[in-house]
Amino acid sequence: MRPLLLLDIDGPLNPFAAPPGARPAGFTEHRFRLSGWSRRTPLRMWLNPDHGPDLLALAERTGLEMAWATTWEHRANTMIGPAIGLPSLPVITFAGASSSWKYPAVARYAYERPLVWLDDDFDLYPAPRDAFLAKRAPLPTELIPVNPREGMSAAHLAAVETWARTLPGS
Repeated sequence: MRPLLLLDIDGPLNPFAAPPGARPAGFTEHRFRLSGWSRRTPLRMWLNPDHGPDLLALAERTGLEMAWATTWEHRANTMIGPAIGLPSLPVITFAGASSSWKYPAVARYAYERPLVWLDDDFDLYPAPRDAFLAKRAPLPTELIPVNPREGMSAAHLAAVETWARTLPGS
């Protein structure tokens, strides 16, 4: 099985914490109407249309299999992926997520596969993060934090590619 590239949306693909009026370069505004969204106005997001093609090219070069690791779950494939040019990807579901955040679901999904993960929240739950990394110690695992004020950049993609080149057989 191929190594995994796990993608979060809010933070890496949507720099939601950028100050008002300071949209990062390359990002364009999108508005989404969500069922169950309590506001009358659509959800505003910033997405970079280059991210989809850049991620696809990265996956092709490195042999990584992309999957969504986002609380958007299946909506990632129906809303965000199409907006940036990504095909439907496997989705990790987080039903019943606890104070351990996403780590248990990711561990189950990835099992014994190497993984690299782009997210903005790794430091929110340090004890579960450290336990996750300790259990995965024999496996190549890389957590790449993304600043939610800036979103994913070429440097993040380069870090993923550098990590993938360290894998056996690459």
